[in-house]
Amino acid sequence: MNPLPSFPMTSRPRLPRFKLMGIAPVIIILLGITAWSSWYTVPSDSVAIVQRFGKFKAEVQPGLHFKIPLGVDVATILPVKRQLKQEFGFYTQGATNLDQYSDDPTAESPMVTGDLNVALVEWVVQYRIAEPTNYLFAVREPGITLRNASESVMREVVGDRTVDEVLTIGRQEIEAEALVKLQQLATRYLMGVSIDQVQLKNINPPRPVQESFNEVNQAQQEKEKLINEARRDYNKVIPLAEGEKDQRIREAEGYRLKRVNEAEGDVARFNAVFTEYQKAPDITQRRLYLETMQAILPGIQNKIVVDEGMKNLLPLLNLNTSQKTPAEATP
Repeated sequence: MNPLPSFPMTSRPRLPRFKLMGIAPVIIILLGITAWSSWYTVPSDSVAIVQRFGKFKAEVQPGLHFKIPLGVDVATILPVKRQLKQEFGFYTQGATNLDQYSDDPTAESPMVTGDLNVALVEWVVQYRIAEPTNYLFAVREPGITLRNASESVMREVVGDRTVDEVLTIGRQEIEAEALVKLQQLATRYLMGVSIDQVQLKNINPPRPVQESFNEVNQAQQEKEKLINEARRDYNKVIPLAEGEKDQRIREAEGYRLKRVNEAEGDVARFNAVFTEYQKAPDITQRRLYLETMQAILPGIQNKIVVDEGMKNLLPLLNLNTSQKTPAEATP
């Protein structure tokens, strides 16, 4: 029996140790990236729209959540409870919203009014994300679309009014009309936003005529100032005169009633006395005489009673004057 043939032993090739040491950090980094990208946090004022391979999967509420890493699940965070704003014709430094202002704000402010004049209009649109899915998927670049719609609506509203209305008395009407039209446009385009307010900031005429316009405004303000001062003086003087007039009228009415009542009382008293006089003339005459004397005599200080039978009467003069001594009487 022949022995089994022997085959030469061959060993598998081994990777060098320095290559294994180079691959290990890469694997650790990949594992770290995988672990880091497998969770995310949604702030309290936001929601997250999760897409798996680009398809909408779910709307996630605030909190800590996990997802399939390496780009399989993508979470887009939208601040649905925060009020956002867009500025037109100017910009504010440090804005966190990328769509808050455009690259060239000065090109947005010039507008043609209804009487073919030009006004520089600056305004702000405040809005909220009401429907996150429509905001992300219904319109491409919703922030830029909202900016274009806002500018279109504002130019339409300003173009329906004269430059005087735009610069002076028409601000509130412009804001209200622009708010309604912009909300209707956002609803029609399914932007998923709710317009809270359209607020006009600065409205000025073009710079070449701004100085003249300021002079006109100053003259109008001076006119209003003089009118207000005249109204103030009118309100100060006229009511006082009206009050004095009413007081004089009431005093005259009271005096008239007093005189009439007194006259009627005198007439009634005279008629009563006359009636009694007809009944007894002598008694009435005597009573009238006594009443008259009773009213007159208390006011007389010195009284002289003369007897009718007296023949000679010594005149008494200066009875009320003080007697002077002979020394005082001598000059």
